[in-house]
Order: sequence, then structure tokens, then C-alpha cells
Amino acid sequence: MQFKTRSIDNVTVIDLAGRFDKYAAPPVVEHLEQLTVEPAATILVNMADVNFVDSTGLATLVQGLKRAKQQGGDLYLCCLKQPVYMIFELTRLDKAFDIFVTEDHALKTFATRPLAQREAHGDAGEPSQSPARTGKLAGGEALS
Repeated sequence: MQFKTRSIDNVTVIDLAGRFDKYAAPPVVEHLEQLTVEPAATILVNMADVNFVDSTGLATLVQGLKRAKQQGGDLYLCCLKQPVYMIFELTRLDKAFDIFVTEDHALKTFATRPLAQREAHGDAGEPSQSPARTGKLAGGEALS
């Protein structure tokens, strides 16, 4: 598995590629731990090129989400392929994560998160509502 990190508008985007399993998870765990040390970390995991995820990969993402929220931030997922999304549905983790069909939609949602989170991260603006959890892909978009 490969991953790379980039920054877009105060959001750290992690692009994962390949199999996200127990062999590939340790460097991602380490990277998420480094990112979530910062208060109000905003992380987007782009899984467009992930073709498989096992329980260790899922646990890595859950741990990253938990740590981000403890620091006043958040972790979103985007671009899941149908077989990977099905694993999230089967484990009911689709209810725990904000999952977006496109990276752009996820980034726009980060930009509209509550004022307290934006102030903590240094990008304050007008307050708005956080995305509603519907148990489906945020925005009601269809999976590819």
C-alpha cells in the first residue's frame, strides 16, 4: 500500500492506494497519530485507490477519527469504491464516519463546519451547520 499527504485549505488530505490491511496499517497509524497531535486537526482520507480494507485498516481509521475528535477536529472519508463501502456498511461504520462520494464535497463540508472548530484551527468565518448523518453517503450522491 502507498499513501501520500497533501494540504488543501487547512485540510490534510491523505491519499491511500492499494490494500489497507494489517501489513499496510502501521505507517498510516503513525502518520495519523502525528496529525492528530495538533488541536482541531481536519483530516480527509481519500480512498479512491483502495481496493481492499480489513479489520486492521478499519481500526486504524476509527482510532484516527477518535483522536481527531478528542482534539476538537474531525476525520472524513471520501471516494470509497463499492466493495470497500460495503465493508463499512456491514460493520456499520458508515454510521460513525462522514463519507463523501467526492473529495471536493468533503472539502466544502469542512469549510462549513461549526465556528468553534474553525476558530481553533485559525479559519474563522460565519457559523453554519455541520453535515447531518443520514447513514448514507453525505449529500445523497450515488457510489461509483
